[in-house]
This record gives sequence, structure tokens and C-alpha cells, in this order.
Amino acid sequence: MKSKQIFQQYESREVLTAYLFLIPALFVIIAFVLIPVLGTFWGSLFRDVTYLPRKFIGIQNFLYVVGNADFWRALRFTLLFTVTAVILETFFGMLFALLLNETFKGRGFLRTIILIPWAIPTIVSAKVWKLIFDYTYGMLNFFVVNLGFSGGKINWLGSSFAAFWSLITAEVWKTTPFVVIILLAGLQAIPQDLYQQAKVDGAGLFKRFRTITIKLIQPVLIIALIFRTIDSLRIFDLVYVLTGGGPGGSTKPLSMLGFEMYTNDLFGKGSAVSIITFCIVFLITIVYLKTGKFRERFS
Repeated sequence: MKSKQIFQQYESREVLTAYLFLIPALFVIIAFVLIPVLGTFWGSLFRDVTYLPRKFIGIQNFLYVVGNADFWRALRFTLLFTVTAVILETFFGMLFALLLNETFKGRGFLRTIILIPWAIPTIVSAKVWKLIFDYTYGMLNFFVVNLGFSGGKINWLGSSFAAFWSLITAEVWKTTPFVVIILLAGLQAIPQDLYQQAKVDGAGLFKRFRTITIKLIQPVLIIALIFRTIDSLRIFDLVYVLTGGGPGGSTKPLSMLGFEMYTNDLFGKGSAVSIITFCIVFLITIVYLKTGKFRERFS
């Protein structure tokens, strides 16, 4: 009903033109998103292994996955990794965006420098961080030992706790610039007159940030959270290079669990893991969109 009311304010020709412009995007979504997802779901309903005939088994692959302890461990790590990484990326992203939104000498150069981590391919940055965390000749252990912070070398990738925070460090360093770019665009769209008026009314720095900045960049912030949450939930390449899912599978995400099932010729079970991951991503995205109230804003 609301969508009809929105369209009533436009002429039918304008609405038709809008739909025509949407056709290329819809084609890409159907061809490269919807069809692969439906194909993966269909494949998850079969016993699909190379050494046995393909057989329809319904939801048995899902029941196997849900009843597997490795799945719950991978799910726990994926969610914990996502929550931790997104919170830190949002915090540092907001901090740097506020800094770069101010006028000072060298701001353009700093804006360029801060984009470098995001521009580096993930595999390359993961290899660099693996060299930094290396137990034998890693740069981090060199500084830790020589500056007296530890009496001996630390196996950064050899324990569950250290490996988790090593992954978080590499991920936050790599992707915080993406959040900075989006939030900075939102900050620059805020009229400066609002801040001047708030100062006249006696509003302090924190109150101006809470009542003006946060409220006006909320849609941009939600978009940044959506992108970063989706990417974190399907993390693979960084983990694959740095820890390989170890030690003892403690840093294995859902994407790597599905990958291992595919490589072991368990295509139906791997497809089930992929569909479960897709459903988690989809539901979280819906929650974000509801929180952002985009329909009310646009209407």
C-alpha cells in the first residue's frame, strides 16, 4: 500500500523509465546471485559424492551439518570474528573519518595514505602479516623480545587466543579504510550550519556528535555495517593464508568448513554449509535494513 502511494506522485512514464533502468541490475542479480543460490540449494538436497550415484535425500545434508560439532565451532568463530572485527572497524573508521573531515595541512596526503591497506589485495596483505607474526624470524617477535616486553618469542599463530587476535589485527588493518571512505562521504554531506547553530545553543562536542553527526550519518553507517558484516561472515582468504583454520580448527570459519567439504568430494554437504551461511548473511542484512528504516526515509 505504501509503495503504491509513493508511485502515485510520479507519472506512469517516469515509473516505466525507472523500471527500464533497473533491468540491467536485475539481470545481473538474477544471473550471478539468484540462480547460483538456487542451484546451490538444489545441490544441497542430494547425496552428491564422486564415488556414489547421485541421490535425492532431502534435508539430510542439513541435518548432518547441524549435528556436526565442527559446524558449531566454525559458526561460533565466524560470529565472534564478525562482531569483534566490525566493532573495531567501525570505531577506528569513525575516528579517522572525523579526523579527515577536519581542515588541516596535509589532509589530502593523509587521505591517500590511509587508502593503501584497502588497495592491497587480501592475499598479499595476509602474506605480509604472516611474515610479521612468524615465530622464528617475524618482525613482531623481534621487537617484543628486543624491547623487553617478553622474555622469549611468542607463537602468535600457535594458540587459539593469539591466532584469533592476530586475524582480527590483520582484518581491521586491511578493511578499516573502507569504513573511513563511506563515513567520510556521509560527514561531508552534513551542513556546517547545523554545528554552528548547535554551538550557539551551547551544545558541547559530545552532544553535537550524538545529536547531529550520528543521526545524520546513520544511513551511511548502516550501509558500511552491512558491507563489513557480509564480508566478515564469509571470511576465507585471510584465514586460509594466516592460520589455515588452526590451531586445532579453532579459527576455521564457515566458508572454510564448506570449502573442505567440497575438496573432500562432499558436494551436497558443502552446499548445505553454503546455504546456511547465506541464510545467516541474509537475516542479518534484513535486521540492518530494518534498523536503518530506509523505506521510511525514502518515502
